[in-house]
Amino acid sequence: MPFLFFSLFFSLSINNKVIFDFNKNCALNKWIVVNDDVMGGKSNGKLILNKTGNAVFKGEVSLENNGGFSSIRYKMKKTSTPKKSYISMKIRGDGKRYQLRIKEKSNDYYSYVKYFQTSNVWEEIKIPINSMYPSFRGRKLDKENFNKTSIEEIGFLIGNKKQEKFYLEIDKIELSFK
Repeated sequence: MPFLFFSLFFSLSINNKVIFDFNKNCALNKWIVVNDDVMGGKSNGKLILNKTGNAVFKGEVSLENNGGFSSIRYKMKKTSTPKKSYISMKIRGDGKRYQLRIKEKSNDYYSYVKYFQTSNVWEEIKIPINSMYPSFRGRKLDKENFNKTSIEEIGFLIGNKKQEKFYLEIDKIELSFK
């Protein structure tokens, strides 16, 4: 009987690979902020560490000059994505909707995206990567959902087609798989 429990426990175990663990000693210089000012917009977003060591992505989205988004990106070493992988995020938001974005190769022109809703409490949000669809400049592409074997970039975007302040606190981002 003990052997059966041991075998069952390990067959159900989940493997985690930390993509980024925010803390007081981490360097944010590998994260890039991209606002709509790259196309004339007036949104402003920034990424900072708060007193507890969590990342805070905050700012204001403006619709002036055809703007409407703010984003952050992290280019990382090529990371394998076994089948049935998902991104797990420990976050606290402001009740707004955000996009999780990944790229197989950091120089791809499009991202795979999935929207998620936040709340004002700490929560763990899990997004299966095979549920993420390809998108370029807000338009869904006629391609399959993510089915690649690795990723090189991850990020977040807010762009809800309205002028609004935003606040997303991030503790940890992991890639999990069975």
